[in-house]
Amino acid sequence: MRTRGRAAGLAAGFLADAVLGDPRRGHPVAGFGTVAAGLERRMHRDAVVPGVAYTALLVGGTVALGAAAEAVATRSGAGRRGGARRPRAGEGREALVRAVLTAAATWAVLGGTSLVREGSALAASLDAGDLPAARARIPHLCARDPQLLDADGMARAGSESLAENTSDAVVGPLVWGAVAGVPGLLGYRAVNTLDAMVGYRSARHARFGWAAARLDDLVNLVPARLTAVLTVAAAPLVGGSSAAALRAWRRDAAGHPSPNAGPVEASAAGALGLRLGGPTTYAHGTEQRPQLGDGHPPRIADLHRVARLSRLVAAGAGALAVAAAAAQDGRRAGPPRRS
Repeated sequence: MRTRGRAAGLAAGFLADAVLGDPRRGHPVAGFGTVAAGLERRMHRDAVVPGVAYTALLVGGTVALGAAAEAVATRSGAGRRGGARRPRAGEGREALVRAVLTAAATWAVLGGTSLVREGSALAASLDAGDLPAARARIPHLCARDPQLLDADGMARAGSESLAENTSDAVVGPLVWGAVAGVPGLLGYRAVNTLDAMVGYRSARHARFGWAAARLDDLVNLVPARLTAVLTVAAAPLVGGSSAAALRAWRRDAAGHPSPNAGPVEASAAGALGLRLGGPTTYAHGTEQRPQLGDGHPPRIADLHRVARLSRLVAAGAGALAVAAAAAQDGRRAGPPRRS
């Protein structure tokens, strides 16, 4: 009974994100970030162990919160039990309450619609030749310094960010939501948020952020590769080649410094006939990224194609997550009971 309502909740939450995007005010992830930033100021030391404690406290607390919410939903949905067996009406109420809770959590942690909107807005600014407006959009997509980027540099930054964040903002939450329900949804977003906050290789977080970065690598092993598989499948729908996407993934992904961004960005580069990588400047310095794909560097028009690919991958991930959760519901329900 622990998974009843999960599939319906994931589907409803996915549709809510598609229609509404992120909440404009009071976003739970922003609230978590505020708490995490305050705790970082108190716990920070230039050492690994305090960073492990910091990550364990925030991620463990978030997972526990999700588990407690599911437990409360189970009790409130079940109501009073009549005899040894729970009535079917109680089972239905429990599934409904759990579905509503899962839908709310899914909507809160998904960011696919807002991601594509930001990418499309960047493309529109670049189409209009409004570089100041385009530079103002870059921080919403990635951590690169927009003042150092020309139009082509912003097109590349936007393309790489859309590809990578499709895994982080959509596929990852859906995978963990299908596997572990509300605790999985909230826990994944906590890990991903901490990686963005303290996982970068800055002088302040080189040691303290080690645990957050490694945990993010771990929880994204499966989602990143599922994203690459879906990218290969969707390539013909954006005018690309599945064979080229698979070839770039197999040939180029291992050269990327991230074990998970490599498959995602390489498969997207192959699918779209692009060449990603090269010098990448962050606040903490410049990294020389390996070449991914063997096409042309991203141009402004390519941003629109990357956005379409992101939508297709998100839709595929949503369908698979709902199907996987429904299969779990069916297995847990077992054969129908005889009266």
